[in-house]
Amino acid sequence: MTMRRNLAAIVLVVLACLVSLASAEQIKTTNTRWSYRLPLPDGVSGAESLAFSGKDGVYTGVSDGRVLKWGGSAAGWSTFAYNANYRKIPLCSDSGVPSEQKESICGRPLGVRFNRKTGELFIADAYMGLMKVGPDGGEAQVLATEADGVPFHFLNGLDVDQATGDVYFTDSSANYPRRFNTEIIMNTDATGRLLKYDARTKQVTVLKAELPYPNGVALSRDMTHVVVAHTVPCQAFRYWLKGPKAGRYELLADLPGYPDNVRRDGKGGFWVALNQERARLNSTAAAPVKHLVGVRLSADGVEVEELTAARGVTLSEVAENGDKLWLGSVELDYIGIFA
Repeated sequence: MTMRRNLAAIVLVVLACLVSLASAEQIKTTNTRWSYRLPLPDGVSGAESLAFSGKDGVYTGVSDGRVLKWGGSAAGWSTFAYNANYRKIPLCSDSGVPSEQKESICGRPLGVRFNRKTGELFIADAYMGLMKVGPDGGEAQVLATEADGVPFHFLNGLDVDQATGDVYFTDSSANYPRRFNTEIIMNTDATGRLLKYDARTKQVTVLKAELPYPNGVALSRDMTHVVVAHTVPCQAFRYWLKGPKAGRYELLADLPGYPDNVRRDGKGGFWVALNQERARLNSTAAAPVKHLVGVRLSADGVEVEELTAARGVTLSEVAENGDKLWLGSVELDYIGIFA
């Protein structure tokens, strides 16, 4: 009897290993090394997040505080939106001054998304607050700079509920601005918040507080929950908006790197951009064989695809638009396009 039990246990272990290997083999690997590069205008960098309108319209915030529009190869890049300081303070348009020295004055637009019904573009500016601009662009209106009496310090990710117009966004820290984002990691800061801007009441409410480095935000396809990427500790959580779990904040996935933005894919899952692999911050770890820059998760948080790139490439967003993947980076001077 004991021998049979031992044999049965061995069979179960082998089967479990085979299932694990089969699951691993199902993860698709896509190498973005040969992506087409769409250069940004001279003097700016950091297309951290991307928004789309029409066939060719691509919008992104850049290092000098503006939101730019790509109108296709004929029209090229143009200024679409800017904050009040950009036109008032000459420093902001001075390309000779490093962006990190002026972004607290000139702003740094990070998350950008359209309300497709109204044509308004919502902007999470790390310094200026939650903003929006109309379909024709121009000077962006500041909608909110605090919640529950606590000022925003580092607005980051953003998504718009296309049914209600409500905006879900993150404030990555109550202590550190974007310029000192590494301090959030070094000091294990857990003062971030998940927030909601109600389009009807124009009020901001705190959905979840005391979060460690909340970053990207994406609504699920059925609008029942919001997925939030935590740069540290390399995880994705979901906050339930509807149903029996409403108000619950639960782990969705452990991630193989330090995530930035989250975007829905076309299959009900999510693309998560990875700014760094775990090993890159560990000097004693061996260099990984593949340089991961993003993963695609199923609706249930299972990794189904990974993106790799050349060494030195970091991504802040993977956005699926039509039959292409658009690759944004807060560090590079171009946008990648992978078809």
